[in-house]
Amino acid sequence: VQLQASGGGSVQPGGSLRLSCTGSGFTLDDYTIGWFRQAPGKEREGISCIDSSDGRTFYADSVKGRFTISRDNAKNTVFLQLDSLKPEDAAVYFCAAEVGGCSLRLHGTSWYVDPVGMHGWGKGTLVTVSS
Repeated sequence: VQLQASGGGSVQPGGSLRLSCTGSGFTLDDYTIGWFRQAPGKEREGISCIDSSDGRTFYADSVKGRFTISRDNAKNTVFLQLDSLKPEDAAVYFCAAEVGGCSLRLHGTSWYVDPVGMHGWGKGTLVTVSS
């Protein structure tokens, strides 16, 4: 399994982007897909996932209400819609796959998607948010 994130770019605060996660040679619908991001000097942050079995979704508090994850099975693609972008959203965004449901972990007082067990990490896509 190998995934590729794309769709990043440079936007002003308040702007929007739609990221895509694609794969070849397999069906994304068979996997739980997670989105992660990593800013320079910061830890990787698991911000969203969509479950393979029932389509349930999870969002970290840092993006809840602004980002939306979805699947387009006809295109074998998982999207992450980024709205109301803030400068602190700037990072390299990655997607990865997991067999089974979304695995979460508690960091401090917040829940995040757990990268352990995720695979298929490909090159990320850069999101820049600045005025």
